[in-house]
Amino acid sequence: MNQVINLLKNHRSIRKFKPEPVSNEKVHAIIEAAGWASTSNFIQAYTVIRVKNKETRKQIAELAGPQPWVETSPLFLVFCADLKRSQSACSYENEKMVSGFTEQFIIATVDVSLAAQNAMIAAESLGLGGVFIGGIRNNPERVCNLLKIPDHVYPVFGMCLGYPDEKQEQKPRLPINMVLKEEYYQEDNMDLKKYNEICSDYYQNRSSASREDTWTGQISIMMSKPARPHMKAFLEKRGFEFK
Repeated sequence: MNQVINLLKNHRSIRKFKPEPVSNEKVHAIIEAAGWASTSNFIQAYTVIRVKNKETRKQIAELAGPQPWVETSPLFLVFCADLKRSQSACSYENEKMVSGFTEQFIIATVDVSLAAQNAMIAAESLGLGGVFIGGIRNNPERVCNLLKIPDHVYPVFGMCLGYPDEKQEQKPRLPINMVLKEEYYQEDNMDLKKYNEICSDYYQNRSSASREDTWTGQISIMMSKPARPHMKAFLEKRGFEFK
């Protein structure tokens, strides 16, 4: 293929890092690359917070799991969906932003996700590795208080980055025939058994924390119980209503 596709196909989550810091030059290059992601209607509805304070990171690490790599990674970023800047743009033009619409929430969440993926790819192209931290949504109110995040902004996920100090095997992804549909949506239940076998082999033979597991077993446990039920009330309180 080519270098870009090979880089994308080589992605894996890294949680153990060398102590070497990430230079400001590289941090700025990563964030600039994030800024070139596609954005709905040029809104650019995201903000990235670089967290250096050790005590703040320690608290976020506990809230997120605990996930100690939040505290120990050379670089920790929090990616926020941000409509506050849009509100400021409206005020600048003497207009009032009409807020609380579900579409606005989707736009901001998609924008920050696209930017974050750009950031991860840029980081990996510079020899870094990292992992997304969705666990900051375990207690987003506390995270907002720690980072002084205002209304109309919410933390979507964190990102740990640094120079890898481990070699992780890759989790096998869904095969193309389960993801790519031709002309219309087709059920793929017949392929689940085969994919389960692939995932089971991965979990049994990986070098660390091997276990007996399958993809459907893992997903069924996760999807059959409430998922962060506090999020709806939290988002509405922050100005992300669902009209």
